[in-house]
Amino acid sequence: QLQASGGGLVQPGGSLRLSCAASGFSFNSYAIGWFRQAPGKGREGVSCASVSGGRTFYSGSAKGRFTVSRENAKDTVYLQMNSLKPEDTAVYYCARFLGSHPIAGTWANPHLYDSWGQGTLVTVSS
Repeated sequence: QLQASGGGLVQPGGSLRLSCAASGFSFNSYAIGWFRQAPGKGREGVSCASVSGGRTFYSGSAKGRFTVSRENAKDTVYLQMNSLKPEDTAVYYCARFLGSHPIAGTWANPHLYDSWGQGTLVTVSS
């Protein structure tokens, strides 16, 4: 089970940190990804962290502004989001990858994730 939290309303240029708490499985055996879905749009891969967090992946829109990290001792993955823009408004989901080490060509494919959290809403607006 995955539980995402930390969303809210923030002004453009602001920051938020999302958390994804895992339970019920061996957390440090799986990569964890973050996706988002804006109203009327499909689910988009945002970022992913390998089992150790040593390898990370970002979408083009997230690169340079977002940072994914994980704390295996707490079974938690974080997504630090800085310099937020109105176009970042979406429901953010965390999900468990079908493996421990995704590669550049696979991490953003939602069909390669088998367990999803309930989502947390991020609204960027003045």
